[in-house]
Amino acid sequence: MQYRRFGQTGLNVSRLCLGTMTFGLQTEEDVSRLILDKAADSGINFIDTADVYPLGGGETHAGRTEEIVGRWLKGRREHFILATKAVGKVGPSPWDQGASRKHLLDAIDNSLRRLGTDYVDLYQLHSDDANTPLDETLEALDTIVRAGKARYIGVSNFLAYRLARALGRADVLRVARFVSVQPRYNLLFRQIERELLPLAGEEGLAVIPYNPLAGGLLTGKYRHDSKPGEGRFSQSVGVAGTMYQDRYWHEREFESVERLRGVAEQAGQSLTTASVAWVLANPLVTSALIGASRPEQLDASIAAADLELDPELKSKLDEASFGYRMGDAAR
Repeated sequence: MQYRRFGQTGLNVSRLCLGTMTFGLQTEEDVSRLILDKAADSGINFIDTADVYPLGGGETHAGRTEEIVGRWLKGRREHFILATKAVGKVGPSPWDQGASRKHLLDAIDNSLRRLGTDYVDLYQLHSDDANTPLDETLEALDTIVRAGKARYIGVSNFLAYRLARALGRADVLRVARFVSVQPRYNLLFRQIERELLPLAGEEGLAVIPYNPLAGGLLTGKYRHDSKPGEGRFSQSVGVAGTMYQDRYWHEREFESVERLRGVAEQAGQSLTTASVAWVLANPLVTSALIGASRPEQLDASIAAADLELDPELKSKLDEASFGYRMGDAAR
């Protein structure tokens, strides 16, 4: 496993980060623990979770994934970089969501309790909250950092202009600054190349993309003329299945997958490995989030950490991917 500096911090993390959003709904705890074991054995020292996980479980399941991760971490917390997120709805009250000072200060304490730890290494806003002033959010996060409950802070699913404004306001207020961004990024979704990635490069932010396999579509196991019976696209994971179908279950994406599969096979690589390696090949990417519902599903993704794409293969993947032209990237 290779490791890389986390943005401009003094932290080093594995090039692959284990995402855990399937734990507790799509994946039972005993299997989740096997997945965590396999990731750790491969050298992955970076684990990402969120207080709303498992994805698709709704607020009644919120926190279950953190509890599973926390039980597995008992006795080995010091060996891992632990990240979690807040903002999503985790309870029945109107204030059980968002980036208000009230919610964030409650949310970090609840996450720490479930994770069985005194601190997280990275605390992230899961999404932007336009209803809360940025200054209030930033000052609350600064309180969390100063209290030692989080070492660093980051964002996920932010538009570039909102992140730029947040960085500017943090500098004005002289409070803790975001050090990372966690965007959706893969061969079928490349919009962040236009503005977010250049911003991250200029500001020295760590970039930790999720969905490198487009919810599993880039494994090549799905067919557009059949309904998904299991996995990220199925109705068994509730609203998450619908969300992923809305994102990727379209004819144009399936056409891209077939082109990409041909390019990968011609190069002697699985589409899964080539797709994750393509994400890691971007010089601005620090670590790519990978996930699984069974331990053996990690094998092809882990192999990507040691695969250095030659320029010709990367160019062919670029050209075969959905939206590689700037016009398509704005879709």
